[in-house]
Amino acid sequence: MPSGTEAHIGVYDLSERQHTQLLRRRDDLVSLLMYLTERRLFFSINHVFSSVTGRRDAEDFEWFRRYFPAVETRNSHMLKSTNRQAAQLGKRWNKIAIGGSDAHALPSAGSAYTIVPGARDKEEFFAGLRAGMGRVAGESGSFKKLTRDVFVIAAEMMREKSWTALLSPLAVLIPAITCLNYYQEKRFGRHWAEEILGESNVRKYPRWISMPQPAAEEFI
Repeated sequence: MPSGTEAHIGVYDLSERQHTQLLRRRDDLVSLLMYLTERRLFFSINHVFSSVTGRRDAEDFEWFRRYFPAVETRNSHMLKSTNRQAAQLGKRWNKIAIGGSDAHALPSAGSAYTIVPGARDKEEFFAGLRAGMGRVAGESGSFKKLTRDVFVIAAEMMREKSWTALLSPLAVLIPAITCLNYYQEKRFGRHWAEEILGESNVRKYPRWISMPQPAAEEFI
């Protein structure tokens, strides 16, 4: 982000070549946004009220409001309150709502998702999303769910790399760590929800370039 913070952006239905181009622009938001817009790729800002990417700046939210067509409003590892705040933000900004499991362990795969009623294939699905016909569904995150998934990941790590079994005594700390994580998440989300959802006037305006440059380098 121009403010020096980081954000997670979801980009959908892209080719390997396009993915490479996105990686080249990951540290330049303006260039990244121009490329996404020029290539007509569908994208969203994810877990907007989460501390998972570190600190946040008020200016970031103005970038999200102006230039992102979609907001993740249901993440199966975010607290229910965090998802609710994101949904309120998306509704206020008239954004397309996106849901996803954000799963790192098999038990959570598909536990949150986006549906487009009546869509029969990928093209109809994305056309429906762009037209505002999408719906989010599934569950939010919880202490029990995240703790379970961390244990699953740890068990798989020990199975694949036997030497990591030496770290198994540290597993007793996992519940405390996940509990602390959600405590910090709740505080972070509450702070920024009050800051952004409670604002009536925009305080900061990002700089923007009105005319995108060609993305010809993709074909070099």
